[in-house]
Amino acid sequence: MAPTPRLAFGGDYNPEQWPEQVWAEDMALMREAGVTMVSVGIFSWCLLEPEPGVYDFGWLDRLLDLLHENGIQADLGTPTAVPPAWFYQRHPEALPVTKDGQRLAFGSRGAICHSSPAYRAAATGITTALAERYADHPALAMWHVHNEYGAPVSACYCDTSAADFRRWLRACYGEGTDGLARLNDAWGTTFWGQRYTEWTQIGAPSRTPTTGNPGQQLDFIRFSSDAMLANFTAERDILHHLSPGKPVTTNFMTAPSQNSRADYWKWGGEVDLVANDHYLISAADRNHIELAMAADLTRSVAGGAPWLLVEHSTGAVNWQPSNIAKRPGELGRNSLAHVARGSDGAMFFQWRASRYGAEKFHSSMLPHAGTDSRIWREVKQLGADLARLGELAGTRTVADVAMVWDWHSWWAQSLEWRPSEYHRADERTDAFYEAMYDRHLTVDFVHPEHDLSAYPLVVVPALYLATTGAGRNLTRYVENGGTLVVSYFSGIVDEHDRVHPGPHPGVLRDVLGLTVEEFLPLRVAETVSLAGNTDHTGGVRLTGDVWAEAVVPRGAETVWHYSDGPASGAPAVTRNQHGAGTAWYLSTRLSPTQLGEVLALACADARLPDRKELPRDVEVVLREGPEAAYMFALNHNLVDAKVPLTRLGTELLTDERVAGHLSVPAGGVRVVRLDPC
Repeated sequence: MAPTPRLAFGGDYNPEQWPEQVWAEDMALMREAGVTMVSVGIFSWCLLEPEPGVYDFGWLDRLLDLLHENGIQADLGTPTAVPPAWFYQRHPEALPVTKDGQRLAFGSRGAICHSSPAYRAAATGITTALAERYADHPALAMWHVHNEYGAPVSACYCDTSAADFRRWLRACYGEGTDGLARLNDAWGTTFWGQRYTEWTQIGAPSRTPTTGNPGQQLDFIRFSSDAMLANFTAERDILHHLSPGKPVTTNFMTAPSQNSRADYWKWGGEVDLVANDHYLISAADRNHIELAMAADLTRSVAGGAPWLLVEHSTGAVNWQPSNIAKRPGELGRNSLAHVARGSDGAMFFQWRASRYGAEKFHSSMLPHAGTDSRIWREVKQLGADLARLGELAGTRTVADVAMVWDWHSWWAQSLEWRPSEYHRADERTDAFYEAMYDRHLTVDFVHPEHDLSAYPLVVVPALYLATTGAGRNLTRYVENGGTLVVSYFSGIVDEHDRVHPGPHPGVLRDVLGLTVEEFLPLRVAETVSLAGNTDHTGGVRLTGDVWAEAVVPRGAETVWHYSDGPASGAPAVTRNQHGAGTAWYLSTRLSPTQLGEVLALACADARLPDRKELPRDVEVVLREGPEAAYMFALNHNLVDAKVPLTRLGTELLTDERVAGHLSVPAGGVRVVRLDPC
């Protein structure tokens, strides 16, 4: 659901940091830039409730009235990410405790024990007061609960959290001795003599002499995500009741590199509009690929519906090791890349650069350099471009293929004492995504138990934790004619981190037509060579690192085999005909380029186009609505590019009619409304 009938453009607005005489200047400059919506009040609890139960809404009244007078809508925050100093003075127990038993101090943001009754009461109190006052304000477009749940603290290990964890466990496993027996079985507590005989014996998985119980740790991560979600839904329900009809959201951070402790498949169903924050990994090569992946993942969490980018940066941030400034034109290109992949707008942190505080060197829409600056000129250009693209609001991005991603599997794989600490689920996901990006395929992310029937190709980069239901789902997909590509160390354990009975890869061994006798992790810098077994490989040799396996085919054909290393002579890449479809298996780590060699064969099985005519690092993405289809072409190169067109159309940023091919300047973006077929 789009929050406005136009694409949103603006950012976090913190006028409380400035004298009120600056506000009029802000309004004039926002109108000049084409701002349509700003997020306000997110960090303002200390001003809105300076004393317990004493509210001061005067400044916010004046601000919202001023925004309305200037035609700017408000994404109004509940300021519950930072309780006031008086709250912690009264309730020091609400400060979170680390795994090592250290209680964190007030003075930053997000220092919250989400199980604290005092915090929950105070948060619902300020939310109720805001909703009662502003539910009908004409500037209000949507509600923004809290800020970036899970950042920087996603779990608390205090006694209050431990008690809440036990309540959560009883709800999951059942009350009494029967429930406790199920928990002991799930966690495998007979190992190392951990067996529990009373619920009160169970605590939070704090630091132990050696690695703790993995089932307990995994459940605690789940509990912590649910504890945060319970606080969100408590505020959301208040807002729904007092402010009916206004969308309620919170800002996710779906990119695995930016937040790892919220189950966004679950969270996505609890918000009225999926909203996301994304910050470019500025020092990374080809960082536009990670941006595309984060946008695709966010859209997928939204079930394919339009979502909203509520925070990103105009230039450099101030919290990465190397805070690289964006190059000329990158501000607009990054923003429109999110729009291409489903966002109904582009918003930033923040409107005006702060003079003080931890983020005073964070870029902004109105930088310290003022309006005589490149960033300001590019902000104005982006505002004009988004105004031209308003008709795209509500349309949906079209995907070609699917990639399986599960936060629970990632959490489980990230625990201690796995076969190799150099194998990471997020790294494999990045690598497979890059390989598909280079084949110009738009990706939907899917939960392993979701319906996969719409996709000709499904890729599984890392699914260490795979439930029996996930195994059945992936097997049924192949049986019904789908093409599946699975990477190593997948299908190994169930939802409690218990190894599936029988040989690896557990619930995936039948569909893959093989078993794995032994994991054979490699030494640092050690590589293995792969030689092709079939004519289809074209004689291409591959090189793997980090991981190898002793694979035994049980019906699968060997496409590449190991020509050296600990698995020399054994299959390395296999293909299995299963039912009406095919399943590929890769038992070593390949680079994105070499993954492309394998994916080329899998794509042929899936009858996907190769799109060789498109230049590298030129994105072509389609959004469709009931009235029209729109093709985005984004050129991340330093040279001009040409993109073939199969239909006539109108380029919306220039009003040009285009046919045959589309010229995309170096670093530029073109958006074509395609004529009806």
